[in-house]
Amino acid sequence: VQLQASGGGLVQNGGSLRLSCTTSRRTFSSSTMVWFRQTPEKEREFVAAIRWNDDDIRYSDSVKGRFIISKDNAKNTVHLQMNSLKPEDTAVYYCSAGSVVATTSYGDPRKYSYWGRGTQVTVSS
Repeated sequence: VQLQASGGGLVQNGGSLRLSCTTSRRTFSSSTMVWFRQTPEKEREFVAAIRWNDDDIRYSDSVKGRFIISKDNAKNTVHLQMNSLKPEDTAVYYCSAGSVVATTSYGDPRKYSYWGRGTQVTVSS
């Protein structure tokens, strides 16, 4: 399974960006798609998750109400619409996939077998 992420860039405070992650194929081992983000000062942080088979969705508290994760089954693509962006959202965003069943485990990066290259999101103040 290969993941291709795109859509990062530079945006002003309060602006919007849309990230996309396309998977080469969907399997049980990649049934949960997740976005993480990381800065040099912090550990990798869970952002949002979605499952291919039942549309279960989870967000971190820091992005709830501002970010929307969605999927396009026909294109094997997951999107992350990021609205009302803040400077603290600045990070490298990573798309990942794994067979995570327990929703309480969504935020553990060790649960994911597949990772895309990160895409930089920079929010200027």
